[in-house]
Amino acid sequence: TVHPDRRGPKRPKPTPIPSSRVSRTLPRLSLSQHPHPADQIAARGRAMEPAVERKVPEQEEQLQPSHARAEDAPPAAVEEEDEAEAEESERRNRELKAGLHPLRRKLVLWYTRRTPGTRSQSYEDNIKKIVDFSTVESFWVCYCHLARPSSLPSPTDLHLFKEGVRPLWEDPANRNGGKWIIRFKKAVSGRFWEDLVLVLVGDQLDYSDDVCGIVLSCRFNEDILSVWNRNASDHQVCD
Repeated sequence: TVHPDRRGPKRPKPTPIPSSRVSRTLPRLSLSQHPHPADQIAARGRAMEPAVERKVPEQEEQLQPSHARAEDAPPAAVEEEDEAEAEESERRNRELKAGLHPLRRKLVLWYTRRTPGTRSQSYEDNIKKIVDFSTVESFWVCYCHLARPSSLPSPTDLHLFKEGVRPLWEDPANRNGGKWIIRFKKAVSGRFWEDLVLVLVGDQLDYSDDVCGIVLSCRFNEDILSVWNRNASDHQVCD
């Protein structure tokens, strides 16, 4: 036990502060003095709106060249593409109204038969148009009556190209283009040719707008499939 005299002096009790003095000592907090952070952000946004609205016209004036004119016409190539796209759209609308299933592009099938050892005709003169089609129904009518690659004589070429593009390198659509080539054994070339035809007709090729057409070249010992593209310098398409 601790002796009462050794406990030390007693600590004085703290005197309570009246509530009136507490209210005078502490600052009064109110929403008007300390707004919510979200309200502060909104207020800053409202303060910045006039400055942004003033900058937008200035930026547009800087981006627009001083020599720009409203009457400047687009290049002739762009106008031709727009006209061709408009015609294709009208053609698809007509075929839809007729209850058919239109293709995105109208396609033309060409045939080339060169007699070995003769040079009486040029390559361009040897190309013969077989048929064109623009709907799923007309495609199957044509395709079901075509001879299979295995029954074609050598050398023979089948060309399936978009309408308006002839299978010639001199054609404007092919002049700056190139082609991919795959060689197949004659026993399997027919199946791969059919798959490639269906892919082109169904517009399932990557970068299909850059593809001009496909060719099957039947030769004596092998068959060659090739895909012609529009722009050989476009590395994104070629790679």
